[in-house]
Amino acid sequence: MDIFARSAANQSLAFWISPCFRYRCFFSASASWDLPHGHITSKQSATRHRSQWLEKIPEAGTRRRAEQLYQQLDLLQHLRQQARRELLAEGRKHAITAQLRKIPSLGPIRCALAVALIQTPHRFRSKRQLWTYSGLGLETRDSGEYHFVKGQPRRRKKQATIRGLNKDYNHDLKGLFKGAATRASVKPGPFQEFYQRSLAKGIKPTMVRLTLARKIAAITLTLWKKGEDFDLHKLNSQAA
Repeated sequence: MDIFARSAANQSLAFWISPCFRYRCFFSASASWDLPHGHITSKQSATRHRSQWLEKIPEAGTRRRAEQLYQQLDLLQHLRQQARRELLAEGRKHAITAQLRKIPSLGPIRCALAVALIQTPHRFRSKRQLWTYSGLGLETRDSGEYHFVKGQPRRRKKQATIRGLNKDYNHDLKGLFKGAATRASVKPGPFQEFYQRSLAKGIKPTMVRLTLARKIAAITLTLWKKGEDFDLHKLNSQAA
C-alpha cells in the first residue's frame, strides 16, 4: 500500500513538472507560473494550497486530471495509514519483533516486515543462504578450478572472479535490508561508526552500505535463531 501511495504522489508531482504542462502555462496569458524547474515544493500536495495551484491550470481538462490525481492521493494516503496500523498490530503478536527492534536502524515497520517475509529463521542454515535469498549474495565465475601442467591436474592459483550480486532474490527483503543500511549510515550509532571507519580506509560508500546490509541481515538471523539480544561487542564478529 505504501508503494501505491508513493506512486500516486509521484504522479501528482510529475504532473506539475511535466514539460507539456509548463509549456502550456508559459504561453497562456491567464496562467502565472513563478516556480523555476526543480523547485516544486510539498505545498502542491497540501490540501490548503491545492486550490491555488489548480487555478494556475488554464485548461479545464488538464485541471480535472490534476483534481483526480489529488483524489487518488487522498484515498491512498488513508489506506496507507490503515495498512500501517494493521501491520504494526500484527507485528506485535510476535515476540521476536520486540527483540529485533533492539538492532539499530530496524524500526517497528521493518521488523514487522522482516517477520512477515522471512517467516521462520530455520529456512536458512547459514547467513549466506539469507544473503542469497535477499539479493545480497556475491556471484562468482570460474572457467575451471583445475588445469593440467605436464599431464598432472593442478589447482589454479587465480581466484574466482566476482560478477556482482545474485539476480534471483526476494525484492522486498532486499529493499528492507538496503533501507536499514542506508539509515544506519546516517544515524548516530555503532553502525555509523563502522561506516565512517570503512570510508576512512578508502572503501567506496556503496560497498560499505552493502557490507552494512549484509551485517544487519546476519545479525537478524542470529538473534532470531538463538533468541539473544543485540550485543554491540559482537558487531565486528558478524563477518560480511
